[in-house]
Amino acid sequence: MTLYRKAAIVGVAESDEIGVVPDKSALQLHAEAARNALEDAGIDKSEVDAIFTAGLGIMDSVLIAEYLGITPRYSDSTQVGGASFEFHVQHAAAAIAAGICNVALITHGQVNYSDRQRPWRRTRRWTYADPWLPASQFEGPHGAGTAPSVYAMAAMRHMYQYGTTQEQLAEIAVATRKWAQLNPKALMRDPLTIEDVLNSPYIAYPLHLYDCCLVTDAGGACVVVSPERARDCRKPPVWLLGAGESHTHISIYSMPDLTKTPAEIAAPLAYKMAGLGPQDMDVVEIYDSFTYTVLVCLEDLGFCKKGEGGAFVSGQRTAPGGDFPLNTSGGGLSYTHPGMFGMFLIIEAVRQLRGECGPRQVPGAKTALICGVGGVLSSAGVLILGRD
Repeated sequence: MTLYRKAAIVGVAESDEIGVVPDKSALQLHAEAARNALEDAGIDKSEVDAIFTAGLGIMDSVLIAEYLGITPRYSDSTQVGGASFEFHVQHAAAAIAAGICNVALITHGQVNYSDRQRPWRRTRRWTYADPWLPASQFEGPHGAGTAPSVYAMAAMRHMYQYGTTQEQLAEIAVATRKWAQLNPKALMRDPLTIEDVLNSPYIAYPLHLYDCCLVTDAGGACVVVSPERARDCRKPPVWLLGAGESHTHISIYSMPDLTKTPAEIAAPLAYKMAGLGPQDMDVVEIYDSFTYTVLVCLEDLGFCKKGEGGAFVSGQRTAPGGDFPLNTSGGGLSYTHPGMFGMFLIIEAVRQLRGECGPRQVPGAKTALICGVGGVLSSAGVLILGRD
């Protein structure tokens, strides 16, 4: 079964505040984003018959539905890290195409900036505090643990194998900051140069401070509906043209190849469903937990050959005015990053295709590719969106 134009995204929004939000809970951020996305779509909450969410830790979709006062007939709490929301869009489209639901609400919200996560979450998530986890046995004793440390291992392998340089990684951070300077909602908008990146402290060699994503508070949501319902929404529909998903590992020790991500599996599925290829994409939004994540995914998505990502991003090609618009919101590196950024890729892609991005608008954008990445380069969800 193909999902080509079987569902449309008709509403997207952030929570009322993003960045540093010390006085709100994650549930409040979910609820604000949900309300705003439904308002964007012109759909009343009473129409929502499917709930999708991840990241709360306890019966996620059940908790959100109760908090919002919704009793769904379809529910999905798929949790694959930051790519969860790309997976949710595909799952929502499949449920809609099967006639199970008609209006799906996908929500996200996290509070991280002021370290207000519940203590049990900090110890019960997939960390080395749980001795039964394989990573606790095979990674923790050797010092691996935080995301920067394991992403740095993958980046080092790419540098060794293909000659990728720190300067090339810095190109991504600088280009993304230039997009953020055009986004009034972006947390980091000060000018940034390649020298600034290279002179910033190492977090985990070879990743500097500005190679690493932000840590913020934020909520986001999107509304996915059937083609029939899309005809009567407030704004023009953005159609799902293609989708693909995959995951290959949970811990870096079992990653099949440190220079390849599951995007190389998910992307061909999405391209085939859409009947399009990399050359047909007008806007690209890739999860930028680290600059290396972007570089390796560009290769796996087919925009350049394996090992050529560094050359591909050089010369500020992906910055405003370049010929490859990438991460046009400012991304997780400069816009916001509440722990799971995939929802915000969807929000920006939809806004670009609706022509709502003001000074950062990509002229004439008709197609967009989204690549969410979760875990330690563990999962990938690829969506291809298009407008009428």
